Amino acid sequence: MSAVAPTIEPNPLREGLEQERVPDASCLVIFGASGDLTHRKLLPALYSLAHDGLLPAGQTIIGFSRPDYTDEAFRMDVREACNKYARTRPVDDAVWENFAKGLFYVRGDFTEPGAYLRLKQKLEECDRSRGTGGRRIYYLAVPPNFFPVICEFLGGEGMVNDPERGGPFTRAIIEKPFGHDLESARELNRVAVSTFRERQVFRIDHYLGKETVQNLLVLRFANGIFEPFWNRQYIDHVQFTVAESIGVEKRGGYFDSAGITRDIVQNHLLQLVSLFAMEPPVAFEANAVRDEKVKVIRALREFPKGREHELAVRGQYTAGSVLGEKAPGYLQEENVKPNSRTETFSALKLFVDNWRWADVPFYIRAGKRLPKRVTDISIHFRPAPYPLFNKGTSVKTQPNVLAIRIQPDEGISLKFDSKVPGPSVRTAPVSMEFRYATSFGAEPPEAYERLLLETMLGDSTLFARRDEVETAWAWLDPLLNTWASDSRPPDSYAAGTWGPESADALIERDGRKWRRP
Repeated sequence: MSAVAPTIEPNPLREGLEQERVPDASCLVIFGASGDLTHRKLLPALYSLAHDGLLPAGQTIIGFSRPDYTDEAFRMDVREACNKYARTRPVDDAVWENFAKGLFYVRGDFTEPGAYLRLKQKLEECDRSRGTGGRRIYYLAVPPNFFPVICEFLGGEGMVNDPERGGPFTRAIIEKPFGHDLESARELNRVAVSTFRERQVFRIDHYLGKETVQNLLVLRFANGIFEPFWNRQYIDHVQFTVAESIGVEKRGGYFDSAGITRDIVQNHLLQLVSLFAMEPPVAFEANAVRDEKVKVIRALREFPKGREHELAVRGQYTAGSVLGEKAPGYLQEENVKPNSRTETFSALKLFVDNWRWADVPFYIRAGKRLPKRVTDISIHFRPAPYPLFNKGTSVKTQPNVLAIRIQPDEGISLKFDSKVPGPSVRTAPVSMEFRYATSFGAEPPEAYERLLLETMLGDSTLFARRDEVETAWAWLDPLLNTWASDSRPPDSYAAGTWGPESADALIERDGRKWRRP
């Protein structure tokens, strides 16, 4: 059963808000402009914003990196990236002509003082020629070990404006990972706020820019039919899945020192859990929303010392087949230690110890080399109180499931039982589906488009706050330390399967099963 595409009624208030969504022109400096993230995500996202009319006249983008590019060579490189990766490809010549005028390049090493002087001169030139008025955004698309030196040079050269003293804004976007553990996260945060104030720091987690993640709040707080049932009285359990069909690709060195729990669970999955379980904020405003998210993370039950295996499973893929192609085992991947105990799959059973969610299990899992790429949340409701239609039949009614698909094919589905046509009373599960592409006639914007625009507007609602990051690490560190001290290898699973058997046992001993997304 498919939902009819909704009729979208004009909303004068919303139209007014949308008219205000074009920010003031600024200079966006991308440190690490020659990197993969910049080419695949950042520059295509900025072009798509320009294509949709969401960038102001005069918006300027300055690439900062080691290769010896001219401005023109950089523009050619950007156009190639946009043609390949932009949501709005192929590049429109008229849009490109305007967009390219705001692209510039500064060559330099992150540790070279002279490079920052050249950058400062370029910024001042752009203020005069492009009307950027001293407004600055620094995107640190670099490994965390470069954060301190970049921050030090920016502050030392007077390129950071203090918002407490008024004047044009300065903002810094920091890419994950936000540390390797609690201690390193605290140090990174200390470095960031030694140059910038906390309100100037935008810690980016691209999952928060996905339309369906944002729609989770709308689903809950804008629809009276859902919020009354969003609690322990009606929900039996919740499942969160982040599945990737790819392996570690060219990131073997990084991934082998991190693992899937640091790479996915600590940030993406805990963000989803906190948004799902949070209380209604007093306003849809940055600190109000993030206050409620932090409360959820603080309420996570600690793993019982010595019994972590009862609530946590780690796995590592062996050779197998994914999407019809042979896949090597993790230990055969490039730059992976031959005796590595790094987990490529983890499954955890969580409890949020508060009034709303007491004793409701949250099952989360993340893994590489799984059968397909998918991220979803499924809410499994308690069964009807009396089995009225099960008597004398071999078919059992099924509990209702509300599934939120975050990627790909963003949308929401509701599974419920319906009568099968015919003279007898037989039931069968059916689904009502909502998909962004069919309901609104277009694919949703890429996550980085939304997050870059929000940074330009100065709205940090969709970004992680310092205490969110540190609280998440404080909760997860004991489990990671236990795994690090365990000499046993992770449980194995063949590439192309849904993880180790121990992950199935984790949920099945509670009388439940993983939903196949």
